[in-house]
Amino acid sequence: MALLVLYVLIGIVLLVFIAFFFKFFSLWFRALLSGAHISMFRLIGMWIRKVKLKVIVDSRIMVTKAGMNIDSDQLETHSLAGGDVIRVSKALIAANKASIPLTFQKAAAIDLAGRDVLDAVRTSVNPKVIDCPNPEKGRSTIDAVAKDGIQLRTKARVTVRANIERLVGGAMEETIIARVGEGIVTTIGSSETYKDVLENPDQISRTVLQKGLDAGTAFEILSIDIADVDVGENVGAKLQADQAEADKRRFQAIAEQRRAAAKAREQEMIAEVQENRAKVVLQEAEIPKAISEAFRKGNLGIMDYYRMKNIQADTNMRDSIGGEGSSSQEPK
Repeated sequence: MALLVLYVLIGIVLLVFIAFFFKFFSLWFRALLSGAHISMFRLIGMWIRKVKLKVIVDSRIMVTKAGMNIDSDQLETHSLAGGDVIRVSKALIAANKASIPLTFQKAAAIDLAGRDVLDAVRTSVNPKVIDCPNPEKGRSTIDAVAKDGIQLRTKARVTVRANIERLVGGAMEETIIARVGEGIVTTIGSSETYKDVLENPDQISRTVLQKGLDAGTAFEILSIDIADVDVGENVGAKLQADQAEADKRRFQAIAEQRRAAAKAREQEMIAEVQENRAKVVLQEAEIPKAISEAFRKGNLGIMDYYRMKNIQADTNMRDSIGGEGSSSQEPK
């Protein structure tokens, strides 16, 4: 009975061994034939650590065939760190063929930093052209105004080559576009007239290149070419017109304010005249009282009173005649 149990255990072990052997045999045998030997136990260990075996084997075969000796343990470590082993391997092969010094540690660091190391190597070998401004951002031209107030609309193309040494921590294309745009605006803005820029558009390229705009970036600027320069609006004249309109509105507001103040003062004077008339009426109401008091005290006689009434009547008549005379002359 014990012997039967032993045979059963041995059979189970053999079945497990055969299953593992056939599971990893194809990868192991393919690596062996390619000269990129990976032991069976290492393949089993990577499977236990949940590493993509095919990716590691394919990457090791690629770099080995390219004449580089990169241990599978390095590839596994980079895969466990979340890196793209295939792209790193292709980048190493491309750099090796182009005689660009690039180590696995450097390539892995670039990949883990979130940069496309394969694209960087390709750009280092074959420089690419960046449109400035980027049409995908919604702008098609860089607008700047010369000293004479004429607006110029410019398009530029920047030829760059990737700098592998500055790829980690270096600024990307957006910084290059922003710096070139700033340089173009500064150069046009310092020009006396827009005609100077139209006659010599290459002065923009020379001025911008002298500023060293690729400092701190992951690229090396090879050239800056002005693709197109168009004349835009007369911004200076427009600003002057807007300023004149603003001054006109300001002066109109001041005049309106003065008119309102004058009208308010007129109303105040009318009210003051009415107030003074009321005072005169009040004072005239005291006259009969004074006359009565003068009669009682004997200071005023009947003849004096009639003489005063005659004088008043004569005055009223003269006023009436004068008023009729002036009114009769008005139609003439």
